[in-house]
Amino acid sequence: MTDSSHAEFRIVGGHPALDLVNTVSPRLRGGDPEHDYLTAPAGLLAWSHRIELIDLRDVSAVEGTWRQAPELAAKALRATLEIREATYAVLAPRAAGATVAVDGVKRSEGSAYERLMLRWSAAAARSMLIPDPDRAHGVAELVVGTSPAQLIPDRLVVTAVELVRTVDLRQLKACPIDDGGCGWLFLDRSRNGSRRWCAMEDCGTRAKIRKLGERRRATGVPADHR
Repeated sequence: MTDSSHAEFRIVGGHPALDLVNTVSPRLRGGDPEHDYLTAPAGLLAWSHRIELIDLRDVSAVEGTWRQAPELAAKALRATLEIREATYAVLAPRAAGATVAVDGVKRSEGSAYERLMLRWSAAAARSMLIPDPDRAHGVAELVVGTSPAQLIPDRLVVTAVELVRTVDLRQLKACPIDDGGCGWLFLDRSRNGSRRWCAMEDCGTRAKIRKLGERRRATGVPADHR
């Protein structure tokens, strides 16, 4: 997470599907975010390349298709946002530290599973199994995203469903909003499972500064005290 004036923000989820979930802040179940970093197809394209979901050849193909048919770009963005919210609705209830807004979750968890499944089915229909006898493991490669128009949401929903199927719930955490965090989801792969913040450089540092200020006010110590 970064200050809202920054065009880019940290990639901290540890998985593409969580990086997608974290494109809004704060992340509060049932609450409205203050910032959405995926509001236009161009931003989606740049973000997808940044997290290495697509390579430069894919960028060229998607950009060319979207330029010729802007309605397809808008459709891909809508699909991506639906995948984002469905993934969050499924994973957030299992994430340690996740906070629920007063009005709760807007859509049911069951509906979220259905939306992911429908998007996954559509992506599977546009995928291809390509024989590859030179592979060290297996005999074929699964190519997801054969249609440039829907390449990005197709790859995102496949990776989201894979995470939902395989996530180690002991690692799934949310940056604690109640303690000044942003609510972003991440996989804690630290050796002792002690990671608490999306990024210590951002939310962790701000929370420490806030708590220090509170202690100083409580004890009457001036902010510039040495």
